[in-house]
Amino acid sequence: IRLPPNSADTATCEDYRLLENMNKLTSLKYMEMKDISINISRNLQDLNNKYASLQPYLDQINEIEQHVTSLEQAAYKLDAYSKKLEARFKKLEKR
Repeated sequence: IRLPPNSADTATCEDYRLLENMNKLTSLKYMEMKDISINISRNLQDLNNKYASLQPYLDQINEIEQHVTSLEQAAYKLDAYSKKLEARFKKLEKR
């Protein structure tokens, strides 16, 4: 003999189905997020490897920049010195 389902049993059963569907969707979302995380991790590793391979060149650029700064300072000093010499020369010419 089968008893007719009462509304409480039906509602509970529907709640369980809803929870089951929500759990399945949540599980799928977590799988997607896992895949995305794996891809991000791979891309980050690739970028780190590329950066590491560029590091010697970046170091050379920094070294060249330091040399350029030193040369620039020397050029300013030389310019100032040559202006002083020019002024002295003009002063001596007037005598």
